[in-house]
Amino acid sequence: MTELQMALHGLTQAIDSPRVEGRALGNWRWTVRQRMASVREGLARETTESSDSWLAARESTVLRDRNALMTRLTVLGQGVLEAPEIEQVRVELKRLITDIHHHRQKVHDLAYDAVELELGGSE
Repeated sequence: MTELQMALHGLTQAIDSPRVEGRALGNWRWTVRQRMASVREGLARETTESSDSWLAARESTVLRDRNALMTRLTVLGQGVLEAPEIEQVRVELKRLITDIHHHRQKVHDLAYDAVELELGGSE
């Protein structure tokens, strides 16, 4: 399990944990915010280094998507700590986690295509 996978799993568990008004809600907010920071670090460490020019456009698209996901994490981080309606923030975070999983699949597809080219593909 990679660092990003573990961070996503931790964030999912934190989001799904019970939320109770008062001090417990403050603890929930802080825990979720810390897990979000771990996810952001995992995304920041992610690399896609392909030496093949035919993959360059897809690689730049993947990096642009990663940067957009990191921006969404930053924006939602403030909402987790301050939003009065926490349920909407939870929905947005779950959507973000799904989008990060899709992004990870694109990264894996890009790596697969680079290896396939080196090995000659199925032809």
